[in-house]
Amino acid sequence: MRNPLRTEAEAFRFLLVVIGGAVVIAAFAYANTWLGVAAAVLVVGGIGWWLMRNAAVHEPPQTRLATETPAGVRRVLVLAVPGTSSVPAPDSTETLVVVPALASAVEALTGGVDDRRAEAERTALALAASLPHARGVVGADDPALAVEDALREFGADEVVVVGAEDGVLEAIRERVAVPVSRA
Repeated sequence: MRNPLRTEAEAFRFLLVVIGGAVVIAAFAYANTWLGVAAAVLVVGGIGWWLMRNAAVHEPPQTRLATETPAGVRRVLVLAVPGTSSVPAPDSTETLVVVPALASAVEALTGGVDDRRAEAERTALALAASLPHARGVVGADDPALAVEDALREFGADEVVVVGAEDGVLEAIRERVAVPVSRA
């Protein structure tokens, strides 16, 4: 599920809705306790429905991403899960190691992903240091989206997936037009 509070504008809109809901609950509770309880149930249910609907509406379109590389340069994008200790050295002149900041659903909804990003950054930097002509970056919390984002900037000839599940491999293959393999 996509985090519905990913941008500052979305978070501000959510804050306004919550404040408005609190005012409605307080007004109804002032009139009658049971009206306040009913208003609270309706407001909380409405906010939950709005968040779920908003997350589903803004899913990115499913397009296959193609990239271009400069002539004579072989680029490999390596996707590794946080905590990966080593990757095989790809046969390339440039390598980009992308480590997604994998977070649980609760962490993604509450924005508590700082620890996950720090762990992903440590892994990316350690893996990049172990490869020639490589750099490491932290990617989005969705591995397929992390690959898409990196391909837009890096333009790799191949994607190598290390340590991820088969479902991740298939999701990446559906969304990109470059070869995807498992190391």
